[in-house]
Amino acid sequence: MSRVQAALTVEEARTLQQDLGEPLRPGLTPAELDDVEEQFGFSFSADHRVFLTAGVPVGQRWPDWLHGDPDQLRKRLDWPVDGVLYDVENNDLWLPEWGGRPRVLSNALAVARRHLAGVPQLVPVCGHRYLPGVPGGVGYPVLSVYQTDVVVYGWDLRGYLRHEFGGAALGEEPEGGGRVVEFWSRFVE
Repeated sequence: MSRVQAALTVEEARTLQQDLGEPLRPGLTPAELDDVEEQFGFSFSADHRVFLTAGVPVGQRWPDWLHGDPDQLRKRLDWPVDGVLYDVENNDLWLPEWGGRPRVLSNALAVARRHLAGVPQLVPVCGHRYLPGVPGGVGYPVLSVYQTDVVVYGWDLRGYLRHEFGGAALGEEPEGGGRVVEFWSRFVE
């Protein structure tokens, strides 16, 4: 059983945001976060909600959940699944639990798309770094996702921010292993 760190606090998130090198907008309210989740059909993890409550980083790499272009936000949400589908189409990716691969590409993509509809939604944090959208979830790893090239960039949101923006080492995997993100962790190298 993996050990999960304590939940991120607003005060700690504000301290971590000082190292981002980006301007910050005021944080989102719980009602605004709920509206984003409803509009896009996903849930922020608890740590992600706290981070966005503390402040909203402004910059091209950061999703602007309140003022951003909804089509661009949708593309960022779709990016991880689209990357898997790209690998199905162009790199012969096929997972055993999907059954036999159909010989017709359009059928193979349809089968893969059906299976991918049930995997955890990854929610963009910054660039192509994602947190799983697990309602109430804390301590999930931040994953760098580019097609099926998936790398842990932080064992949790706190560690990611320290690693990516504070210059801290990623550090050793937590005792007992890091939290597993269903489906996505299988691609972690």
